[in-house]
Amino acid sequence: MILTVSDSANSYLQFMTVLIMFVFVLAITYFTTKWIAGYQQSKGAGANLEVIESFRLADNKYVQIIRVGQKYLAVAIGKDSVTMLTEIPEDQLVFTNGENIKQLSFKDLFEKVQKRTLLEKEDDRNKSE
Repeated sequence: MILTVSDSANSYLQFMTVLIMFVFVLAITYFTTKWIAGYQQSKGAGANLEVIESFRLADNKYVQIIRVGQKYLAVAIGKDSVTMLTEIPEDQLVFTNGENIKQLSFKDLFEKVQKRTLLEKEDDRNKSE
């Protein structure tokens, strides 16, 4: 009888130890990732190069507008290549500065996906009837 009580207490203690270690590793990972992201952002921030806008054409294929010094260039970016398309005069560009970009919270995005999933399920049910 005493043996089973100590075994269950030992199992509980082992579980709590593993849980604490797991939370500790998650915290270290979170803070390390934040630190590395801030470090890379400060290293990548330059006065002469800036990505203005990016548009995805297909998997691994993008068109980007970049500022190099005082010039604006359109470039095509593929898996293994970067090709300059053309130079764009500054007066032809529209700068939004993030004014029109709506930031969705995770909750709003999750609710949007949930609604879409429910609508798709209803459509599937209606089609099968």
